[in-house]
Amino acid sequence: MVNIIWMLLTLIGIVFAVVNDKMDEVNKAIFQGASEAVTISIGLISVLVFWLGMMSIAQQAGILDKLAALFRPIVARLFPDIPKDHPAIGYILSNMIANMFGLGNAATPLGLKAMEQLQKLNGDSDEASRSMITFLAINTSSLTLIPTTVIAIRITYESANPAEIIGTTLLATICSAIGAVLLDRYFYYRRAGKGGRR
Repeated sequence: MVNIIWMLLTLIGIVFAVVNDKMDEVNKAIFQGASEAVTISIGLISVLVFWLGMMSIAQQAGILDKLAALFRPIVARLFPDIPKDHPAIGYILSNMIANMFGLGNAATPLGLKAMEQLQKLNGDSDEASRSMITFLAINTSSLTLIPTTVIAIRITYESANPAEIIGTTLLATICSAIGAVLLDRYFYYRRAGKGGRR
């Protein structure tokens, strides 16, 4: 469906450009966008490799295990339907930690693995479970301590102070994470009160 939407947007844009005699500007924007995409990608690769390396060092030093142990009680409260030692808990914790360090690309495969394990717990039902909905809400709003990807983009565009967004990002993601959990719980209890599936 998303592919169809993008195709329609592209076709509408081209038709609009032809009708308004703006094809030269569209061509220029296409090539400029492609050039910028390569520049940004190279800038992101260097920063992401650095932070993934740091994550690997932290893992080998046992820091990630300590972080996981710190957040395990919170995760257990957020996901009461998941058994304590189930693999889904480990993937959820790893996903949350990767998101905290702004490593969205590293967090995505962990999130997919978590959903895969949650789906097994859900009995391969077509309807999302309580835990799946909660995880999606938390993953989307994700608390971020260091917005690595955004800092990398700011470095690429030669920002005077690329890291100045850390404070505002932290505040914004705290608000979004709390909001996501509160909304998730509100709709869950509202549904449970109407006799919906727990």
